[in-house]
Amino acid sequence: MINGSFGAGKTSTAQQLQPLIPNSMIYDPEEVGYMLRKIIPEDVYLETEKTDDFQDIELWRVLVVQTAQALINKYHKHLIVPMTLYKSENFDYIYDGFKNIDAETFHFCLVASEETLKKRVEQRGDTFSSWYEKHVEAAVNAFAQTKFNEHIYTDLIDTEEVIAIILDKISKND
Repeated sequence: MINGSFGAGKTSTAQQLQPLIPNSMIYDPEEVGYMLRKIIPEDVYLETEKTDDFQDIELWRVLVVQTAQALINKYHKHLIVPMTLYKSENFDYIYDGFKNIDAETFHFCLVASEETLKKRVEQRGDTFSSWYEKHVEAAVNAFAQTKFNEHIYTDLIDTEEVIAIILDKISKND
C-alpha cells in the first residue's frame, strides 16, 4: 500500500516501483470508486454515502478488499496499491483485509507539507480547488497519526529516493 495525500507522489512511485518488484502489478482502488459512481443511481445511496467522496460508499471498501483477493487468486501477483486513504474506518477495514490476504502487506504513507502538495497538484495541471484543499487538509491532519506509519517525508526527496526507501524496507522483510 502506497498511501498519501493528493500530490504526495503515490502514482509516480507505484509506476516506477512496479518494474522493480518481480511478479507485481498496480491495483488502483480509485477505479473501483469510479465504477460504483457510474453504476449506482444517486437515489440509491444511503444518506452517509451522499458526499463528494466515493470512499464514503460502504461497498467501496468491501470491493477494494474483494478485488485485491480476486486479483491475487487469479494472477498470483504482488499488488502495488496507490491510494489516498485517510479515513480511519476505511483504512482499518482495507489494511486489515489486505493483511488477511497477505500477512506480509506493507503500508507506506508518503507525507508532504500542504504547500508542497498544492504545488505538485498544480504542476500536474490540476487546479488546487476547494475540493483538493478540503481533502488535502484532512489527509495531512490524519496522516500525523501513528496508525499511518511507515511515513516517508517527500518534501525534499525525489521519487527515486522514495523507491529506494520502500525497496530497502521490503528487502529487510525477506
